[in-house]
Amino acid sequence: MSSPTAVPAYPRAVLFDLLTALLDSWTIWNRAAGSEAAGRAWRAEYLRRTYGCGVYQPYERLVQEAASAVGLSAAAPAALEAGWDELPAWDGARELLQALRPHCRLAVVTNCSARLGQRAAGLLGVDWDVVVTSEEAGYYKPDPRPYELALARLQVQPSEAAFVAGSGYDMFGTSKVGLRTYWHNRVGLTLPEGAARPELESARLEAALPWLERFNAA
Repeated sequence: MSSPTAVPAYPRAVLFDLLTALLDSWTIWNRAAGSEAAGRAWRAEYLRRTYGCGVYQPYERLVQEAASAVGLSAAAPAALEAGWDELPAWDGARELLQALRPHCRLAVVTNCSARLGQRAAGLLGVDWDVVVTSEEAGYYKPDPRPYELALARLQVQPSEAAFVAGSGYDMFGTSKVGLRTYWHNRVGLTLPEGAARPELESARLEAALPWLERFNAA
């Protein structure tokens, strides 16, 4: 007797971090900085500022201030923006989005200005239902409000949605909101002290699809 075929049990919506979970922004930052070491230092200083300020401060200004703080010239932020439309998608990102598109509403929640967030979201070739930037929400992640704004616009409850994170800091916000989270930890980051563990962690996006297919399985 053959076993019954599993019935897909997708969430109603899947929310994504954009600049780390779906797009390889590390490469563009490093190139703009002139080296991987300089890019990582600049990126770390920028993240410290965004996670520390909470209330939205202009993204472009924080990027410039972070560059100056680690000894980079104004040419680095200019190069970052010049290369913005060349942000590469991680392997499997477009395939995952296309596989989910018939089954789930799709949204972005990103720490970015509205101008740059919309441009980056457009690089993935999917018709997003909702794109929420920190500028629109008035707060940077991991404050709960950007996630909550996306859920409100999608008209879904946290229990009906999943989040695909790119940074361990997202777990501070998603745990407060009640979003089950998959961490696409592509570059091997360490989970920040005090952050909740994700439901699933992988260096690849491929494992996200079977996780989402079984999301509401009994």
